[in-house]
Amino acid sequence: MSEIIVQTGIHRNTLRKIINEFKERKMSFSQVAELSDQALDELFNKPFEHVQSENLATLYTLFPEIDRQLKRKGVTKMLLWEEYRKKYPDGIGRSQFLFHFSQWKATKIPVMRQNHKAGDKLFIDFAGEKLAIMDKDTGKERPVEVFVAVLGASQLTYVEAVMTQRKEDFIPACENALHFFQGVPAAIVPDNLRSAVTKSDKYEPTINETFADFAEHYNTTILPARAYRPTDKAVVENTIKIVYTRIYAKLRDRIFNTIESLNEAISLPLEDHNSQIITGRNYSRMQHYENVEKAALLPLPHMRYEFKKQLYATVNKNGHVALSLDRHYYSVPFRFIGKKVKLMFTNYNVEIFYNYERIAIHKRLQSPFKYTTDKEHLPPAHRFVAELEPDKLLTIADDIHKDVRVYLTKILAQRQHPEHLNKVCLGILNLSKKYGNDRLVKACQRSVVFGIYNYRIVKKILESGLDINEDDESNAGPEMPPHDNIRGSDYYK
Repeated sequence: MSEIIVQTGIHRNTLRKIINEFKERKMSFSQVAELSDQALDELFNKPFEHVQSENLATLYTLFPEIDRQLKRKGVTKMLLWEEYRKKYPDGIGRSQFLFHFSQWKATKIPVMRQNHKAGDKLFIDFAGEKLAIMDKDTGKERPVEVFVAVLGASQLTYVEAVMTQRKEDFIPACENALHFFQGVPAAIVPDNLRSAVTKSDKYEPTINETFADFAEHYNTTILPARAYRPTDKAVVENTIKIVYTRIYAKLRDRIFNTIESLNEAISLPLEDHNSQIITGRNYSRMQHYENVEKAALLPLPHMRYEFKKQLYATVNKNGHVALSLDRHYYSVPFRFIGKKVKLMFTNYNVEIFYNYERIAIHKRLQSPFKYTTDKEHLPPAHRFVAELEPDKLLTIADDIHKDVRVYLTKILAQRQHPEHLNKVCLGILNLSKKYGNDRLVKACQRSVVFGIYNYRIVKKILESGLDINEDDESNAGPEMPPHDNIRGSDYYK
């Protein structure tokens, strides 16, 4: 027996048990040699048959109801054990209660082991427990949220305190995490918080529009965890528990007056956490990230995401819509007049959408009561007026006659607002549609003789027919037509 112990390393009592079993079975060596490893294990290693006590058997019948009660808010295992002992004073103790419930739970709800590929997923969530900053003036504490992001393969962790869970704070925190990791994963796995998911669904949840735009900018996908399925994001759930121990505990006696000072304090224990050797392994999260996951991440875009805000407004009759925040007006194509549109804007641009189609984009100007107009948005008639320029007007006049061009040149040289002068010239040119080019030329020539340069004198010459019934010039000079700016002979009597 001693030689067998030396060769196999089996304990003496175990060897004696195997020999006794062999003798009781009355099997030959050849029969034993033909058995498979599994058959040998079943033959010589009988499982210990544990007979449940009456108390334990009763407890197992209660576990389904205990499991249902644990899903209710505020119900804990400790509370249920206390209620169990009140009903069964001779029942088992707390530690055995917890042990057997865990054993029962494991047999009822198997958990699939998840293998995380490098660069595949980033798990994000907010910690249940909050930190706080203190107002210097009032001395009141304000609770703040704690955002946690964990890479699936390396479990490299990012932690940041933010004021709220709203998308204005949530999306910048996600962006800071990506820059902390120096790359972008193939997918981001959030919880079903409102800043990330507008409507939960087992198969195709609706992603918050701004968060989806953020994901598109970083060329990644949003894969929300299933509602009430913490196993879908077990990596970040477990990390949050570690964060409580390694970060929260170290900051428990410190007071912070700003969110910036709080995040600066978080960075030091966070660095220690990422650099600490993982239990049961010979490397840290940071080392595993550097060796395995960093190279698998997608590159960051050249520019950071421009956070977009949005509001709805109705297009005015003039084809413009107001960004109420700035009280500035932006044009849209005239066919959308009267329609309700969505404005999405950053610090630099304003995009206007109708039924998910972008119909206009403008550079954002924060000058109140001003208009930004794209001429392509105007109706053809309005566009022609808007595009009026002196050179264009003079070209049209030159096509009629050089004397018409000379006449318009005199008008454009006057000291009045350019827009007013352009309209005067356009009015004179439009007279050719009613009276013809030849009569317009003569009317302009007659106006030059009078030394008067405006729309009304040309129109009156044409209406009175002076361009047709022009008398030969006499010594007395030409007969003056009536005009508002010319005093008659009665004025001097």
